[in-house]
Amino acid sequence: MIEAARRIIVFSGAGISTESGIPDFRSPGTGTWEKMKPIYFDEFLRSPEARREAWRRRFESDATLRAAEPNRGHRAVARLVREGKVHAVITQNIDGLHQASGIPDDHVIELHGNTTYATCLTCATRHEIADIHAAFAQTDQVPDCRTCGGLLKTATVSFGQSMPEGPMLRAHEAVQATDLCLVLGSSLVVYPAAGFPEMAKRRGAGLVILNRQETGLDPIADLVIHAGIGDVLGGAVGVN
Repeated sequence: MIEAARRIIVFSGAGISTESGIPDFRSPGTGTWEKMKPIYFDEFLRSPEARREAWRRRFESDATLRAAEPNRGHRAVARLVREGKVHAVITQNIDGLHQASGIPDDHVIELHGNTTYATCLTCATRHEIADIHAAFAQTDQVPDCRTCGGLLKTATVSFGQSMPEGPMLRAHEAVQATDLCLVLGSSLVVYPAAGFPEMAKRRGAGLVILNRQETGLDPIADLVIHAGIGDVLGGAVGVN
């Protein structure tokens, strides 16, 4: 199917990053949200305590994020991008590992943002996590934006926060032009993001789902493989 396709999109979820040691959010017994409840966007805005807790959690995860490296699955996707097979990688992940694997920024569509840096909620100035962490360690307070004094937040989409218009539009355009959608490691339960593979199938594209667990779109997929992404996709495209 990969060989026959002319314009592939990849839709990736947490399953591709768990193979790099990054825990997911939803898995029973191990998911992050079973250990601590999410902080909603409106709570983050109104509560200094919620903001401190949100940043404390981000700093706590920093060692795991910095240690994570692109795995065989990421490298396989990167090869398909280099070969001109994959024209867009639509991802629910926030770890930046697709870019770290060598995929250019303009090929990666981050539907839920990116946790490797922060932005000001007022002026959108970018801030580096290390700088914020250093200030937080000294004062136990998250610094304000150096440009306008606004609130700083990781560049991710929180519960209750609007989906980013630009990435959603880019993803929609990519789906309109694809002839094969490869779903890698997504449970396909988080909407509206999970609607893109279904949209691709409805428009006549092939749909391949590679995920360890069943998904709600398995019945309409052309091929479903319940196995590890690195082993299957890496083997298919010849990446070690």
